[in-house]
Amino acid sequence: MSDQTSTPQRARPLSPHIQIYRWTLTMMLSILHRATGVALYAGTILLAWWLLAAATGPEAYAQVQAVSSAWYGRLVLFGYSWALLHHMFGGLRHFIWDTGHGFDLAHVELIARVTAIAPIILTVLVWVLAYAYMGAF
Repeated sequence: MSDQTSTPQRARPLSPHIQIYRWTLTMMLSILHRATGVALYAGTILLAWWLLAAATGPEAYAQVQAVSSAWYGRLVLFGYSWALLHHMFGGLRHFIWDTGHGFDLAHVELIARVTAIAPIILTVLVWVLAYAYMGAF
Protein backbone atom coordinates (compact mmCIF):
# COMPACT_ATOMS: atom_id res chain seq x y z
CA MET A 1 0.00 0.00 0.00
CA SER A 2 1.22 3.42 -0.79
CA ASP A 3 1.39 6.30 1.61
CA GLN A 4 -0.39 9.09 -0.19
CA THR A 5 -1.84 12.08 1.46
CA SER A 6 -5.35 12.68 0.32
CA THR A 7 -5.99 15.99 -1.37
CA PRO A 8 -9.45 17.38 -1.71
CA GLN A 9 -10.95 16.97 -5.16
CA ARG A 10 -11.40 20.23 -7.01
CA ALA A 11 -14.41 20.68 -9.19
CA ARG A 12 -13.28 20.87 -12.79
CA PRO A 13 -14.29 24.06 -14.57
CA LEU A 14 -17.16 23.78 -16.98
CA SER A 15 -16.59 24.54 -20.61
CA PRO A 16 -17.86 27.98 -21.51
CA HIS A 17 -21.33 27.66 -22.90
CA ILE A 18 -23.85 30.00 -24.43
CA GLN A 19 -25.87 29.97 -21.20
CA ILE A 20 -22.89 31.21 -19.20
CA TYR A 21 -21.96 34.20 -21.34
CA ARG A 22 -23.91 37.43 -21.55
CA TRP A 23 -25.10 37.95 -25.13
CA THR A 24 -23.12 40.62 -26.93
CA LEU A 25 -23.50 42.26 -30.30
CA THR A 26 -20.37 40.57 -31.61
CA MET A 27 -21.75 37.15 -30.66
CA MET A 28 -24.98 37.82 -32.54
CA LEU A 29 -23.07 39.17 -35.54
CA SER A 30 -20.93 36.04 -35.61
CA ILE A 31 -24.03 33.86 -35.77
CA LEU A 32 -25.62 36.15 -38.38
CA HIS A 33 -22.44 36.03 -40.47
CA ARG A 34 -22.71 32.25 -40.66
CA ALA A 35 -26.46 32.39 -41.36
CA THR A 36 -26.02 34.92 -44.17
CA GLY A 37 -23.32 32.72 -45.67
CA VAL A 38 -25.83 29.88 -45.86
CA ALA A 39 -28.49 32.24 -47.26
CA LEU A 40 -26.09 33.35 -49.97
CA TYR A 41 -25.85 29.76 -51.18
CA ALA A 42 -29.62 29.70 -51.65
CA GLY A 43 -29.48 33.10 -53.35
CA THR A 44 -26.80 31.84 -55.70
CA ILE A 45 -29.17 29.09 -56.80
CA LEU A 46 -31.74 31.78 -57.60
CA LEU A 47 -29.11 33.74 -59.51
CA ALA A 48 -28.23 30.62 -61.50
CA TRP A 49 -31.94 30.10 -62.24
CA TRP A 50 -32.15 33.67 -63.56
CA LEU A 51 -29.06 33.24 -65.74
CA LEU A 52 -30.25 29.92 -67.12
CA ALA A 53 -33.66 31.39 -67.87
CA ALA A 54 -32.08 34.35 -69.65
CA ALA A 55 -29.99 31.95 -71.76
CA THR A 56 -32.89 29.58 -72.45
CA GLY A 57 -35.36 31.98 -73.99
CA PRO A 58 -38.16 34.46 -73.48
CA GLU A 59 -40.64 31.99 -71.98
CA ALA A 60 -38.28 30.81 -69.25
CA TYR A 61 -37.16 34.38 -68.57
CA ALA A 62 -40.78 35.54 -68.30
CA GLN A 63 -41.39 32.85 -65.68
CA VAL A 64 -38.44 34.04 -63.58
CA GLN A 65 -39.58 37.65 -63.98
CA ALA A 66 -43.08 36.73 -62.83
CA VAL A 67 -41.75 35.12 -59.66
CA SER A 68 -39.17 37.81 -58.90
CA SER A 69 -41.60 40.69 -59.49
CA ALA A 70 -44.27 39.25 -57.17
CA TRP A 71 -44.30 40.49 -53.57
CA TYR A 72 -42.74 37.26 -52.25
CA GLY A 73 -40.04 37.37 -54.92
CA ARG A 74 -39.17 40.96 -54.05
CA LEU A 75 -39.09 40.03 -50.37
CA VAL A 76 -36.63 37.22 -51.12
CA LEU A 77 -34.52 39.57 -53.27
CA PHE A 78 -34.56 42.21 -50.54
CA GLY A 79 -33.42 39.59 -48.01
CA TYR A 80 -30.73 38.40 -50.42
CA SER A 81 -29.50 41.99 -50.83
CA TRP A 82 -29.31 42.43 -47.08
CA ALA A 83 -27.58 39.06 -46.60
CA LEU A 84 -25.01 39.96 -49.25
CA LEU A 85 -24.22 43.33 -47.69
CA HIS A 86 -24.25 41.97 -44.13
CA HIS A 87 -21.90 39.15 -45.07
CA MET A 88 -19.61 41.60 -46.84
CA PHE A 89 -19.42 43.88 -43.79
CA GLY A 90 -18.80 40.85 -41.55
CA GLY A 91 -15.96 39.85 -43.85
CA LEU A 92 -14.53 43.37 -43.68
CA ARG A 93 -14.74 43.25 -39.88
CA HIS A 94 -12.73 40.02 -39.86
CA PHE A 95 -10.28 41.47 -42.39
CA ILE A 96 -9.64 44.40 -40.05
CA TRP A 97 -9.01 41.95 -37.23
CA ASP A 98 -6.74 39.85 -39.46
CA THR A 99 -4.51 42.89 -39.88
CA GLY A 100 -4.11 43.01 -36.10
CA HIS A 101 -6.21 46.13 -35.59
CA GLY A 102 -9.46 46.88 -33.79
CA PHE A 103 -9.12 44.51 -30.85
CA ASP A 104 -9.57 47.04 -28.05
CA LEU A 105 -13.10 47.08 -26.66
CA ALA A 106 -13.98 50.53 -28.01
CA HIS A 107 -13.09 49.55 -31.58
CA VAL A 108 -14.71 46.12 -31.28
CA GLU A 109 -17.98 47.79 -30.27
CA LEU A 110 -17.73 50.47 -32.96
CA ILE A 111 -16.99 47.97 -35.72
CA ALA A 112 -19.81 45.73 -34.50
CA ARG A 113 -22.32 48.59 -34.59
CA VAL A 114 -21.22 49.60 -38.08
CA THR A 115 -21.47 45.95 -39.18
CA ALA A 116 -25.01 45.77 -37.79
CA ILE A 117 -26.37 49.10 -39.06
CA ALA A 118 -24.60 49.81 -42.36
CA PRO A 119 -26.01 46.80 -44.25
CA ILE A 120 -29.56 47.80 -43.33
CA ILE A 121 -29.05 51.38 -44.48
CA LEU A 122 -27.27 50.33 -47.67
CA THR A 123 -29.90 47.70 -48.52
CA VAL A 124 -32.69 50.27 -48.24
CA LEU A 125 -30.61 52.77 -50.24
CA VAL A 126 -29.93 50.25 -53.01
CA TRP A 127 -33.62 49.40 -53.29
CA VAL A 128 -34.72 53.04 -53.24
CA LEU A 129 -32.22 53.85 -55.99
CA ALA A 130 -33.30 50.81 -58.00
CA TYR A 131 -36.96 51.78 -57.77
CA ALA A 132 -36.10 55.39 -58.64
CA TYR A 133 -34.07 54.20 -61.64
CA MET A 134 -36.96 52.03 -62.82
CA GLY A 135 -39.33 54.98 -62.48
CA ALA A 136 -41.43 53.36 -59.78
CA PHE A 137 -41.49 56.55 -57.67
